[in-house]
Order: sequence, then structure tokens, then C-alpha cells
Amino acid sequence: MTTDPTGQTPEHTVADREAIRAIRARLGRAQGQIGGVLAMLDDGRSCQDVVTQLAAVSKAIDRAAFLLIATGLRECLTEGEEDAEAVAEQLQKLFLTMA
Repeated sequence: MTTDPTGQTPEHTVADREAIRAIRARLGRAQGQIGGVLAMLDDGRSCQDVVTQLAAVSKAIDRAAFLLIATGLRECLTEGEEDAEAVAEQLQKLFLTMA
């Protein structure tokens, strides 16, 4: 396991531009959905309607996070990074934060 000058294991940064584009698109849609939720609150919509929309926003954000983590794991394992084991462990911890 390799460490940086501060003694920390370096964190992986996703390089797959297509994956980043897809993640940004998902988050952009979630951002629009959040605007819709705010409008629903201002309009006095029912709690059920608002919570249903919030669940959709949450799912969209979760999917973006899972795609980011999966892409990072794939890159780490296929590129044979010197510190692949440490990076994979970090990404697995991130995955567990989503569970």
C-alpha cells in the first residue's frame, strides 16, 4: 500500500469521462427534482406527494453515487494501480455508506 507525503493513502479519482458525464446528468436531473419539491412545498401539496418526490430524488442521487463507486472500482482493478487494494478498500467503504 502506497502513501502520499502526509502518510495518507491516496484517494482514487474517476477518469472515465463518459461515466462522469452520466453521473453529472443524473445529478442534474436530481437538482431539477429538488426544485420541483420546493415548488410543491410552496404550493401546499400533500405530504404524500412531497415524500414520493423526495424518494425519487434520493434514488437518483443514490444511483449517481453507486455509478461513481462502481466506476472507481472498475478503474482501480483494471488499471492495476500500485495501491489498488487500498483504493478498492476505500471505495468499498464508500459503498457501505450508501447501504
